[in-house]
Amino acid sequence: MQAWVTQLRKGLVELSVMKVLDADEAYGYQILQQLNAVTRLKLTESTLYPVLARLARDGLVKVRTVPSPAGPPRRYYRLTSVGHARLKEMTSHWIGVRDAVDQLLNGDLHESSSPRPAG
Repeated sequence: MQAWVTQLRKGLVELSVMKVLDADEAYGYQILQQLNAVTRLKLTESTLYPVLARLARDGLVKVRTVPSPAGPPRRYYRLTSVGHARLKEMTSHWIGVRDAVDQLLNGDLHESSSPRPAG
């Protein structure tokens, strides 16, 4: 994979993980399954778990540990109220960036929402 593709995907991992947790809590493997179902978002455990740890450290997700019938205990992750607010903010920003890039790629170089300052 080319370096620029890797960097672009890295920038979207946190938003993608938080969106998976928007509706309900999930444990790591469930999050991976949901993200890997979307072809261009495939992640590995080595990418996911550091993101989850950072989100927990930042107070955006809450973690609870539940004994597993087979194997080690499972850690379930869910968004906190702060996490839901951050996801809403990130989603709004992403939509704005996506629309701006689409506008640029479509050759529409005129800003539609406000006039450009004279300079």
